[in-house]
Amino acid sequence: MPYTVDFENVSTIGLESSPVADALAGLRANEARYFKNKYDHVFTVSPADEAPEVLEWVKRILSEEREIVIGSRPLEVTAFEVEGIRMAYVFYESGLSINVMYTIADAGKRAVGFKLSEGMEVPEELEPRFKFARQKSKLAGVIRGSFFVIKGEY
Repeated sequence: MPYTVDFENVSTIGLESSPVADALAGLRANEARYFKNKYDHVFTVSPADEAPEVLEWVKRILSEEREIVIGSRPLEVTAFEVEGIRMAYVFYESGLSINVMYTIADAGKRAVGFKLSEGMEVPEELEPRFKFARQKSKLAGVIRGSFFVIKGEY
């Protein structure tokens, strides 16, 4: 069942099995606030097993672009379109969040972003390949992030 993420009253609903559930909930709320403020989009998530097509799309891009396979269990996913950009998110039990930004128009921006919840180590599948920059968030504490540009068509 879909859950509308509340960025004013942060909740760990759907993320309880994560060892960093509070930080991951803050990270999820941070994303919800961003999309509400920038695009007036209400950020809803579903359990990963209820939207396998979203998870498979993200997994395919990671695999084909960089041969990355995430070892952590996916907890929640979401996919939506705003202003000609297809977005997808996967929130993992480890505290990792992966998003895909895919501009529908040809020659648009297309990238995969990684964000780590506070208290989470860089996953071994990402550590040797990416450097993570830090940013502060009122909702999520310190977020570390990185990204790569998508070259293929998906």
